[in-house]
Amino acid sequence: MRIASAIAAGGLVLGAAACGEAPDDDNNAGGSGDKKYSACMVTDVGGIDDKSFNTSAWKGLEEAKKANDNIDIKYVASKAEADYEVNLTGYVNQKCDFILAVGGLMSDATKKIAAANPNQQFGIVDANPATANVYPMQFDTAQAAFQAGYLAAGMSKSGKVGTYGGLPIPPVTIFMDGFADGVAHYNKTKSKNVQVLGWNKETQKGSFTNDFAKQDEGKKVSDALVAQGADIVMPVAGGAGLGTTAAAKASGGKYSVVWVDVDGCESTPDCAALLTTVVKNIPDAVKDAVLKAAGGEKLAATPGFVGNLANNGVSIAPYHDFDSKVPADLKAEVEKLKADIAAGTITVTSKAQPTK
Repeated sequence: MRIASAIAAGGLVLGAAACGEAPDDDNNAGGSGDKKYSACMVTDVGGIDDKSFNTSAWKGLEEAKKANDNIDIKYVASKAEADYEVNLTGYVNQKCDFILAVGGLMSDATKKIAAANPNQQFGIVDANPATANVYPMQFDTAQAAFQAGYLAAGMSKSGKVGTYGGLPIPPVTIFMDGFADGVAHYNKTKSKNVQVLGWNKETQKGSFTNDFAKQDEGKKVSDALVAQGADIVMPVAGGAGLGTTAAAKASGGKYSVVWVDVDGCESTPDCAALLTTVVKNIPDAVKDAVLKAAGGEKLAATPGFVGNLANNGVSIAPYHDFDSKVPADLKAEVEKLKADIAAGTITVTSKAQPTK
């Protein structure tokens, strides 16, 4: 999920302004004179300021650098998918110690370049190319989306909620599967019949913008869902979803939004319209991987890392402006779902789930 936005997250753009340029050959700047450990990130087409997983991955690198000042970090932004192999190869040639690819769309390029450079350590967010020198960081967002679906069903006044995606790819449909199942669980538990518009888990068919940046496309799709009666919508479409949040905010409460990836109250200007966010804890996963690698630890491609509710790799964000509007008993039920899913009492399934 990627968000094209002009809003800079606390110092992110300033801190990264010089990144993406070819680094100096001499990486021995400052400190004890020891060679710096270089962690180099290649964004996907969403760019560094997507308020989503590129931003989150970069935050993870920044946190790793704070924890170990012998780590140098830099990134290059991909403008088109054709840039992926070029940018990854560029960092191989610059002898980066750890090369991080961000996003499922980079999986094929990462697999190819990693196979050609078997002694180079790579990492990737939201994909598993199944290559020995690529450390995969994946997230079972279906679990947290299940909570969000149950919450949305409990908060809906119209009895209809909706979701749509950017593209029908696993990192997108996993959210939609979990959301739909959460609504189904609410219906079963409460003997209700809340409908999910925009996604059919059984057929894996639904509504998509076919774009992760165009806000007008996101607004168009969510307008159609709202016209059919949805009063809560979950876009899984990166920046395109900002068209939905802005329209929801402007609707004066006609409908609200469940955001994804990064807490929307920290990453979008539309907090007032956001019920919650299905969060991926990408920063901690990236930070931990880089610190381990910099410390000399071998990062095993199998099992890699799979974030879930039990290990705090995924979660739902605080309710923020909706906190006083969500009934206490519904809050308690959503929290109980977390415990039950983490314990395995409730099993959440999706064809798109990562496997260890």
